[in-house]
Amino acid sequence: QVQLVESGGGLVQPGGSLRLSCAASGFTFSTDTMSWYRQAPGKKRELVAAISSSGEITNGADSVKGRFTISRGNAKNTVYLQMNSLKPEDTAVYYCYARWAGYNYWGQGTQVTVSS
Repeated sequence: QVQLVESGGGLVQPGGSLRLSCAASGFTFSTDTMSWYRQAPGKKRELVAAISSSGEITNGADSVKGRFTISRGNAKNTVYLQMNSLKPEDTAVYYCYARWAGYNYWGQGTQVTVSS
C-alpha cells in the first residue's frame, strides 16, 4: 500500500533552517508528482511546493518563495523540503502528498515550530 512518512520537523529559532524528508513507498515514485502542504492552527491547508517527475517545480504560497526549496531523490524514493530563514508564521504541520491511481495520499505530518 502507499505510504508517505515525513521526518525532520522540530523546534527552530527564527532565521534558522530545517530540512524535511518524505519517504515514499507502494507506488512508482519516480513517475509521480510529489507535493508539500502545510496547515497552521485555525487555517486551511495550503500548498507549499510541488515537484514533477521531471523535476519541474510549482511554487505554492508566496510567503515561502526564495526561502523554501523542494527537491527529490528518485533513487531513495524521497522528496525533500529545505526551509531557510524560517519565520514564526511558518509554524505549521507539514504534510507530504501524492496522487496515485486516482487516489489522494497524505503522510501523517511533521510539526514545525518557529519560536525564540
